[in-house]
Order: sequence, then C-alpha cells, then structure tokens
Amino acid sequence: MPAIPAPESSPGSTSALGVANRTRVLGVLRGRPGDGPEADDGPPESYAQADLARATGLSRATVSNIVRDLVAAGLVESVPGRGRRGSSVRLSASAGTVAGVDFGHSHVAVALGDLTGRVLVEERRRVHADLEHGEALALAAEMLRGLQEQVPTAGALRHATVGLPAPLIDDVVRSSAIFPGWDDVDARAAAVAAFGVPATVENDANLGALAEHKLGVAAGHSSSVFVKISSGVGAGIVIDDRIFHGAWGSAGEIGHLTLDEQGPLCRCGSRGCLEAYASVGTIQAMMAGQLPDADLAAILDVARQGSVAARRALEDAGLHLGWALASIVNLLNPAIVVIGGNLAEAGDLLLEPARTGLRRHALDAVGQTPLAAGSLGSRASLVGAVLLAAERTDLAVGSEG
Repeated sequence: MPAIPAPESSPGSTSALGVANRTRVLGVLRGRPGDGPEADDGPPESYAQADLARATGLSRATVSNIVRDLVAAGLVESVPGRGRRGSSVRLSASAGTVAGVDFGHSHVAVALGDLTGRVLVEERRRVHADLEHGEALALAAEMLRGLQEQVPTAGALRHATVGLPAPLIDDVVRSSAIFPGWDDVDARAAAVAAFGVPATVENDANLGALAEHKLGVAAGHSSSVFVKISSGVGAGIVIDDRIFHGAWGSAGEIGHLTLDEQGPLCRCGSRGCLEAYASVGTIQAMMAGQLPDADLAAILDVARQGSVAARRALEDAGLHLGWALASIVNLLNPAIVVIGGNLAEAGDLLLEPARTGLRRHALDAVGQTPLAAGSLGSRASLVGAVLLAAERTDLAVGSEG
C-alpha cells in the first residue's frame, strides 16, 4: 500500500504543516499498547478521534480530515463497535510490515512486525560462528520469506533493521577479530540488497537497550545501561531516552575494558578484558575439565543443583562484571543497569556477585544502582530491531530514514 506522497514544499508552508500534522496523528496510532512480551499479542490499539485530537493537540476537524486521508491511503482502518461509525480508528494491518534481524556468533533470529513495532512472528536458528555475511543475510532473507507466508494478510515489507554483535562505524563493521565474517562490510548496503527495502544496521546491545528501555525493566527511566553477555559482552547506553552512540558509533564496548593487563588473552588482541572473564565461552572453558562439551544450560543446571565448581565459575564472572560496571556507573550514573544475553539466565548466581563487585568498586553515591536481569530474555535485541525498524518507517512523508 503506497504511503501518502510528500508534496514539494518549504518549511512552514501549508503543505509542510499538513505533513507534520499527519506525522503526529500516525505517531499516536503507532504507539505500543503495553509493556513487556505480552504486548506482542493482539491487534494495534484503536483510538477515538476525540482522543487523537487531545493526544496531538490538533482540532477535531483537522484530525477528522487527516483520518479520512489516511483511510483512503490504506494506512488506517475504522474499528466497528466503538462510538460513532468511523470515529474509532487504528493502524491498518495492510499498511505494511517491518523486519528485525539479530545476528549472533552462533545464531540468527528474524522477526516480522507491524508498524507499531509489535512482533507478529519470529524464528531463531543456530549457525556456524564463521558464517560469511552474504550467506548470513541470504539465510535471514529466506527465514523472513517463511515468516511472511505465515501472515498472508500482512502488508508489504517497508523497512528492515539488522543487529550485529560488533562495533559499527558509518554502518561498516570495523573488527575482524570480533565478527570476522563481516569485517569491512558496508552492512547497511548489504542489508538493503538482501531484503530489497530501506534498512538500518545497529549494534545488538543497543537494540537490546532500546527494547528493555521501552518495554522491559528499564521502562520509566530516562537513563539506563543494558549489558548483553553471550559469546561476547557489549553494552547499550540510554541517556535522556536516546541511545548514546558516541562520536563514531562504537560506544558501549564494555567487553573490552581492561581489568588486568596481565590477564588472559582476549580475542580482540588485548589482555585481561572483561569478556575474557565473563562470557559464555569463558564459563564453558572453566568447566571443561568436569563437563566437557557442556553447553550453558547444562552448566547452569548443575550450578543450581549445588556444584561448587559451577557456582564458583559464575561467581568469578559476576565479580568481574561488577568491577567493570563500577566504572560505568561512576562515569554515567544510570538509573538502572540491566543484564541480558544468554548468561543472564544464571539469575542471582551471576547477579549477586556482580552486585558485590559493583558495591566494592563504585562510589558510595552510585554503588546501590539497581542491577536487574532483563525481562525480554534472549529476544531483547530482536524486539529492539523490530521497534527501530518501525520507528524508521516514515509513512506520513513516504520515505524511510
């Protein structure tokens, strides 16, 4: 369904004001109807036109004219059974869809969402760590086509967001050691070619931070830090309700804070990085003598059953995590720190020693910063990708940002 065409106009002209007003109305209609994973269920929220007028500050007559245009364009539909005929409306299911993709070192997850950022269907598959970027994107595109077949009534794809576990500078992956299959790849251009629509690329921890900030345990706070601990360790930083990227887009690489320059060698080439002490691979390596080839789930299982070795491995990881977080909270003073990624499944086996490490090394004023497990689990980055794709789809002016 085509978006409303953008008239050629100068800022402040009548046509430009009309575009701005349509954007305001669509912004309300695209709001999420709740917090947490349960918000993924059910249709988008509907609004009476009087409520739209109050939410946007526009007159009822202006809202009525805008709604009429949006209905004609197929972006909005009337909802029967509420108020006068046609007075209650919501975003149309046929208005379009977005895609979210989350690449990890050993997985790819793909979701199809609507234009409110609601996940409709999703799929996750395991992949080889050395999968080349072209193969990875081809697999994601194949998975997306399968998801689209599951929702035949959904509209055309309008935007895709791809999350990557690596620093991005001007949309280019700049680390052969951290994510070798994508080194020096213009990830945005590659995503546009793979999905055939405008695309955004973002660090996976930033996407997790966005999701937890909008829908998870960080909701309601203007600042937060989300730390994703899986094969690697990265952080997404939210300041004044916005993701902080830094000057070149690589803010949040907490996994490569040096805790001990004589410590173990990290895959980045340095020594004593947080990632060398607190990651899924580190925990597996520490337990290899007692549980050869065990995955994280097996290690967590024996830890919960009382294994001293498994508990010590998690405790050591948690203490090192807390030491690194002390630097973050001393510097940024976030309202809350959220732990996500696979290792967050350890719960208090990881979080309690992390809190201890944080209190030991942070200033008294910030040493009590809340430290909580994320509520979105391993889906956080994928949910964030869908949210960002919806946000970047500009229906009112007919272009994607």
